[in-house]
Amino acid sequence: MRISVVIPALNEAGNIGRLVAETYEHVPAAMLAEVIVVDDASTDATGEEVRALMAAGGYPGLRYLRHGVRSGQSTALRSGITAATSPVIATMDGDGQNDPRDIPKLVARLAAPGSEGPALVNGWRTSRKDTGSKRWASKAANWIRDAVLKDDCPDTGCGIKAYWREAFLRLPFFTSMHRYLPALFQTYGHKVAYVPVNDRPRQAGVSKYNNLNRALVGLYDLVGVTWIRKRTKVPAVTEGFVSSKEELGHN
Repeated sequence: MRISVVIPALNEAGNIGRLVAETYEHVPAAMLAEVIVVDDASTDATGEEVRALMAAGGYPGLRYLRHGVRSGQSTALRSGITAATSPVIATMDGDGQNDPRDIPKLVARLAAPGSEGPALVNGWRTSRKDTGSKRWASKAANWIRDAVLKDDCPDTGCGIKAYWREAFLRLPFFTSMHRYLPALFQTYGHKVAYVPVNDRPRQAGVSKYNNLNRALVGLYDLVGVTWIRKRTKVPAVTEGFVSSKEELGHN
């Protein structure tokens, strides 16, 4: 399957250029249709790093989009996915902690769009390289979320994922939705799968989240996603008939 890789980035100079180069090195050319970096109004050299790669050549299909105003990671993802040309999307965080070598493994587990099988494959960082406080906060958040939503996702915050573009664009959009994709895909009748992936330490810059603001926003969003799951009905269509042209009065 040909894929579009979408990478949201905010002030990731020192990380984004390396990550893009690694993506082209480790994702087979026959699989990789394009890489779209969505710059969420960075104030550092994030854009310059990407444009330097484009000027140097050797990165076919590399695209750079920039928001005029900072709008958040989920909005950056939506901008990139809307612009993408492939029916399959792979995403990574712009900080370089996700490993592009895992993308082919996720795509291999993904079903072809419209067929039976997983419409989303979520990475699972079994050995995180973050600080102890962030690891414990993530474990607590995953436990609370799973207890409420019962999506059986061990690591919903993992940024490396592969999924059907059309299925994503049909989901209700809200900021921070990227942390609830497994539950949202399930709510809309899709199967999901989870695959262990590598996690790497950040090489440059600083995280854009802290435990307190992530917890407060997470609790707020959890209420909303719980409401969506309870109020959404997606029944299977078991019968369908089409009138013939003669019955419709057509020649």
